[in-house]
Amino acid sequence: MHVDIPDGKDPIGYVWGEMVPGIGTAAAKFSLAVYSDSTLGLREFEAARLRVAQINGCLFCQDWRTERDGRKVEPEFADAVEQWRTTDAFDDRTRLAAEYAERYATDHHNIDDEFWARMTAHYSQREIVELSMSIGSWLAFGRLNRVLGLDTQCVLPVTGPPR
Repeated sequence: MHVDIPDGKDPIGYVWGEMVPGIGTAAAKFSLAVYSDSTLGLREFEAARLRVAQINGCLFCQDWRTERDGRKVEPEFADAVEQWRTTDAFDDRTRLAAEYAERYATDHHNIDDEFWARMTAHYSQREIVELSMSIGSWLAFGRLNRVLGLDTQCVLPVTGPPR
């Protein structure tokens, strides 16, 4: 870990809640809202989230699986996300979610008109904005946890997913 945590303190709770309470608490609320208020289907949500986790290298986020109504994606899903270009496990929306997450995280200057034509053929503008905000959250907060070495210290909060 790259920040000092007082003895007996939960690293995630301390960094996100106590070290910078104004920013950390707001960031945690945003992060949780991405999960609690999402209207995206589970497969496209998880394809984008996992692709960002893979790019960030966040160990906890790569192991996490979002659950909705008692359902999670299949165990092989993460491997399919890594192979989003060629897997036959994805429909067009799921494949586009993984592609968008990768491009957003690694090559956002080259998201071109051809890509937007494909996205708007499968996603509404509202869904594109929601997916963009979700990817931004995962990119920022997953990377923060990885960079600070918190990704090996994550424990699930009682009320939701990883921050």
